Amino acid sequence: MERDQQKKIVEALVLASREPIAATRIAEIVPGCTPPQVKELLKELDFEYERDDRAFEIWEVAGGYQIRTRPAFAGYLRQLQRERTFRLSRAALETLAVIAYKQPVTRAEIENIRGVDVGAVVRSLVERKLVRVAGHREVPGRPLLYATSKRFLEVFGFSRLEDLPTLREIDELVLPGMGSESELDEPASAPAGAEAGAAPPLETPSPEAQDGAAEAGGERGELH
Repeated sequence: MERDQQKKIVEALVLASREPIAATRIAEIVPGCTPPQVKELLKELDFEYERDDRAFEIWEVAGGYQIRTRPAFAGYLRQLQRERTFRLSRAALETLAVIAYKQPVTRAEIENIRGVDVGAVVRSLVERKLVRVAGHREVPGRPLLYATSKRFLEVFGFSRLEDLPTLREIDELVLPGMGSESELDEPASAPAGAEAGAAPPLETPSPEAQDGAAEAGGERGELH
């Protein structure tokens, strides 16, 4: 198969996937293509998007690849689909940060750090698929262990956990201006093949996640 045809198939797969798609998975579908070749084709596509001044780009995120609209258009997309924004309270963000940097971690360990009960907050994060159950701590009672999910990486725009900012960077850049709550933007544009303007299913926020102010999704780019 010719290289140009392979590149078109790769582009179609990334466009159609509702979640970041791995190079290995793309290589399984594209005839005569290996994962390293897939990555080269993706680089070529991203270069072409930038060269042609397109409104979108390719992101390596959550262990795969995804086409997202450029950050410059985030404000317009939020106006189109405001109903897709959901909010996380300051308590939820702090709990999520503890899990992200201490994972795998038990509820008791989280509460020891935060000094408050986190049961309802952890359940909310699990419901939103930002946190997952990662097994049991092999101690008496075998408490559940919690860790961040691929969805966490996708929402915050990280390819892997090693890309997380340092705690010093968070203290200096995020927390001082964050206020008491924060809101996260769900993907603002539907994948290829979806009905125009339609949004993927979104869990209904629980009460503790109903307030918000500082937007996090716009600066990282919107999903396409």
